[in-house]
Amino acid sequence: MADRSEFGWFQNLHDRRRLWAALAIVSSLLIALGSLTPGSEMPSNLPWDKANHFVGYAGLAGLIGLAGVRLSRAFLVAVLFGVAIEVAQIPVPGRSGGDWADILANSLGAAFAVVLLCGLRRGLLWPH
Repeated sequence: MADRSEFGWFQNLHDRRRLWAALAIVSSLLIALGSLTPGSEMPSNLPWDKANHFVGYAGLAGLIGLAGVRLSRAFLVAVLFGVAIEVAQIPVPGRSGGDWADILANSLGAAFAVVLLCGLRRGLLWPH
């Protein structure tokens, strides 16, 4: 295992909880904006939809976890936010709200981030 002092810069970055909380709020607003924009106003050349969901919710859950929220709660908040967005999408023209495949991609992304953060914290002996 690497000496903790080698990762001091990373530990300092991890300890900026207010920054991560602010970025989590910005991330959630960007996800909501992108998800609730009518289909006719969306760019037609976006990469694979499920990858967008995975990456977006991995980022959201990761930021929530870095903000100091217990990782199990960070996962739950990200998943519930994703479900709420899917429900809110139902009346939006040109969007397929309530898509279970999107909810699954959101949940898998959130789980990936939480597992990655958990591994980093344990591997670098970070306090929870």
